[in-house]
Order: sequence, then C-alpha cells, then structure tokens
Amino acid sequence: MYKRQIPGGTAPLFSSVLMLAIPAMIAKCKNIVLCSPPDKNGELHPAILYCAKLCKVDTVICVGGAQSVAAMTLGTETVPKVNKIFGPGNQFVTYAKLKSINFNTAIDMPAGPSELLVLADKYANPSYIASDLLSQAEHGPDSQVIFVSLSKPLINEVEKCINDQVKSLDRIDFINKSCLLYTSDAADERSSV
Repeated sequence: MYKRQIPGGTAPLFSSVLMLAIPAMIAKCKNIVLCSPPDKNGELHPAILYCAKLCKVDTVICVGGAQSVAAMTLGTETVPKVNKIFGPGNQFVTYAKLKSINFNTAIDMPAGPSELLVLADKYANPSYIASDLLSQAEHGPDSQVIFVSLSKPLINEVEKCINDQVKSLDRIDFINKSCLLYTSDAADERSSV
C-alpha cells in the first residue's frame, strides 16, 4: 500500500497529488491512499479531489499533518496501515515520517523547507524567474528563494514582475517572509554570465 501525504492545510497543493500519484500509477501500486487536511468545513478542496480521481487514487482520507503519518504508519479503525509514505509537509510531518521508519514503514525522504536558487544572465525571461521564485516562496515562511544575476536591468525587471505577480496571490505573508531581493553594484548592464 502506498500513502501520499498531500498538503492542504494552508493551500490546496493539488500538484502534489499529480507528482506523487502518477509515479504510483506507473509503478502499478495496488492500493493508493491519499491523506490531506480538510478545510474549515471538513471538506477537501475540489482540485485535490479531481486530481485524485484523475490519478485513480483508491482511498481519500480527510486528515493531514503528523497525525495522518502516525495513523498510516500504525493503522487505525478508519485509516489503513501502509507500506510507504511519500509527500511533503512541515517539520512535524517530517519528524513523524522519520519516526515511522521504526515501524517498518518506508518514506521518500526527510524533506525540509522549500529552497530555490535562480542564476540568470541578461537573456533570461524576467516573468518566468519571478514566477519560479514566487511559486516556492509561497510554500511557507521557512521557504528561502534567491535570485542571482550580473545583469542589473534583469534584476530590476524581475523585481517589477514579482511586484506585479504577487498582487494576484493569496499567500503574501509567506512570500514576504521568504523572498528577499539583494542587489549589488557589481551587477550592471555590461556584465553577463
């Protein structure tokens, strides 16, 4: 049995369903179980449910966090015991996954906060860079994103794109804590990588 821990507490990260369920499908796992925390109404986000159906997930359980890892590791009356646990989570989920190894439950890895480093020359697309930075920065306040370039005009354009794109995002508090832009006098129009 293959268990996927899908984040959904602060954002419905349906991409995690796809990134974890598609490999499980390819590996021909016989029983795929998805755990994700419900919203304040006790329901899962429709995007998570749609992706689960699309990927032929066998069981969907409305529970998340370290408690879902514990439940899947040990098994309960309503949550089946699984052989493997895959998926992201906060530091509590990571700790629970590490403890699950002691009960003969395999894990993918002890994941840490989201981190991203983008190195770009003057020919890079500033909008793409901004999107990449923001997509990781919004994961949580412990995320860290860094952008490095020798092109001052590119740095300025990326900063403009970030300011434009962030207006349409809900998780601005996380982004503000994760995304810092540093410039240097060494960056100028003549420099390129």
